Amino acid sequence: MGFQFLDYYAEKKSIEFKASESDYYFAEGELENNPFLLLKPSSFVNNSGIPVLEAVQKYRIDLINLLVVVDDINIPAYSIRLRKSGGDGGHNGLSSIIYNLNSNQFPRLRIGIGNDFTSGNLPDYVLSDFDKKDFNNLKNVFDLCAPLVDDFIKYGFHKMLSSYSRIIRQENLNKKSD
Repeated sequence: MGFQFLDYYAEKKSIEFKASESDYYFAEGELENNPFLLLKPSSFVNNSGIPVLEAVQKYRIDLINLLVVVDDINIPAYSIRLRKSGGDGGHNGLSSIIYNLNSNQFPRLRIGIGNDFTSGNLPDYVLSDFDKKDFNNLKNVFDLCAPLVDDFIKYGFHKMLSSYSRIIRQENLNKKSD
């Protein structure tokens, strides 16, 4: 899910991923004079913290400027949650990143995929392709996430959170008026 969003975002910004000398692909861009880097580890998810650490060190990224985008089975499908910091929530990729950075003090954007799978089938569930209905729902979520990431790049986490809160309040008002 995180990679799919990054591909979507890179396409929106007309930038392309390139292979690095390390275990990740990267795309560099600039948004209103704010340079940014998109990164997709090419390691197994449970080792993704290693390439993230390498990129953080190479590009001298302050952790407050590192936004990690991941899927989340613990929140409803097609919903999002923003966190300034925190635990891994059972996500092996986040666990690896926290371990390798020796910190959980980085923002994350979690995209819900729900938990509609039978016991023991988590790997198949998170690695399976989406059907057309799922893809349309994902596009709507990605359309919501893209301006939030723009705000993160330009202004930081608090502006992204403020924008998200405004969107949620508006959605709640729309539901009440229905």
